[in-house]
Amino acid sequence: MNWTLEVVPVPVTDMDRSKEFYADKVGFGVDLDDEVAPGVRIIQMTPPGSRCSIALLQGMPPAPGTKPMAPGTLQGLQICVTDIEAARGELVERGVDASPVRHLGETGWAEGKGGTWNSFMTFEDPDGNGWVVQEAPSELSER
Repeated sequence: MNWTLEVVPVPVTDMDRSKEFYADKVGFGVDLDDEVAPGVRIIQMTPPGSRCSIALLQGMPPAPGTKPMAPGTLQGLQICVTDIEAARGELVERGVDASPVRHLGETGWAEGKGGTWNSFMTFEDPDGNGWVVQEAPSELSER
């Protein structure tokens, strides 16, 4: 049986501000923006090339057995790109405060690109949810 990661909820305070950030600044596609039940709004957005989406939720009760997340508490969600310098350039050009590209060196984090799988940058959404972007080998995107 396949288990696929499809949707990750991202806790936010302002749905429209977050939609604008993820669509216009980060470049995610808007798949859905709808009131699915009275008082329940869902905005589902997908990064280019991904099968996994994020969901911004308003008025949705937590699933049974789960606890709600406060805005800004989602940290370390990771996205992979094949050219981290180009990705950073796009984010900065669109107004995202993306960190410099870094890699893990012998004494901790160091500036610049590292070897295969060892180039990272970070950014936060308007609520402080923290994202990690990692460079992956381009041959993986051809699968």
